[in-house]
Amino acid sequence: MNITDAITYIGVDDPNLELFENQYMLERGMAYNSYLVSDDKIAVMDTVDFSKKDEWLGNLETALGNKKPDYLVVQHMEPDHSGSIEEFLKKYPGTTIVCSDKAKTFMGQFFKSLHTDEFHIVKNCDTLSLGSRELTFITAPMVHWPEVILTYDSKDKVLFSADAFGKFGIREADEEWDCEARRYYFNICGKYGAQVQNVLKAAAKLDIEIIAPLHGPILTQNLNHYIDLYDTWSSYKAEDKGVYIACASIHGHTYEAALKLKEILESKGEKIVELANLGSEDIAEAVEDGFRYDRIVLMCCTYDGGIFLPMADYLTHLGAKGFQNRTAAIVENGTWAPTAGRQIRERLEGMKNITVLDQMVTIRSAMTDANIKELEELADALIKA
Repeated sequence: MNITDAITYIGVDDPNLELFENQYMLERGMAYNSYLVSDDKIAVMDTVDFSKKDEWLGNLETALGNKKPDYLVVQHMEPDHSGSIEEFLKKYPGTTIVCSDKAKTFMGQFFKSLHTDEFHIVKNCDTLSLGSRELTFITAPMVHWPEVILTYDSKDKVLFSADAFGKFGIREADEEWDCEARRYYFNICGKYGAQVQNVLKAAAKLDIEIIAPLHGPILTQNLNHYIDLYDTWSSYKAEDKGVYIACASIHGHTYEAALKLKEILESKGEKIVELANLGSEDIAEAVEDGFRYDRIVLMCCTYDGGIFLPMADYLTHLGAKGFQNRTAAIVENGTWAPTAGRQIRERLEGMKNITVLDQMVTIRSAMTDANIKELEELADALIKA
């Protein structure tokens, strides 16, 4: 597929992949993107996962015709993009690898014998001429590994964005970009908002007409929409005004209270109220929604004197991804010694800029009329927050 007259898509889809990074559930597989930039000199932009090396090398050979590549640009050393470097070099020995110094170090760690000494190490704002076009490299440390570089082709105004602006799903997945890109962003890059902000500032100085990420579709229209979302996500602002209720229930009584709170909030005019049962919810989806809305309610049973494990796991994931700048409320349940609420509050206090409402509701086994009144008061506090 030609992206421009000089840039060809040579990536591959894996529609059968069910888990990305052995943890993120996929409904529509995954795309491993790679590109060929042809000029007087020819540059290959990243390889693909080792499992797809044969298909990728076939795509590359077809796109090259009777030519050979001069450069392999390695923007990111995570194995889903670097996994075919050795196979590439076996087929195209003598190709110069263009990468950051840190990427070269990582390459030596992943591959014990690369069979090449041809490296061109680049730093921020370094350039590489291919003839009529020039590639400019932008260092992007911790987006989301320390060796990452982005690449800008000023002639065709293309930003090769590494993992930034990627999403779950094959490239041609028939679905809205925002949802799976949001789940991808917060679970892959969420911890590194400050670093993403730095990249956005650098990108703002460029005239970009195409964004070519390493996962998902190539973005060619309405680029401000995607850039604005990345700005919102990476600055830890809420994307939507709404309440996300995350519930960890054992026998159903806490979930019953969650349903009641949702009903109360909606009756009082709250337009967006999302409820998730953490016992069955995809944890990555729950992380995404926790970041999406401006308020969150954590409803949980006490279990073995602590936080019921699905909630404990969820809090761990939120903390690991830098959850911050939100208003939170707590509803606990316990038959003889409810302690989950206090422990959840302690976990939240370890996060940045989390405002915990004072109106904590304690249910003892099953919800009572008095609890319903407390949920009414909690709903009022959430609406005012």
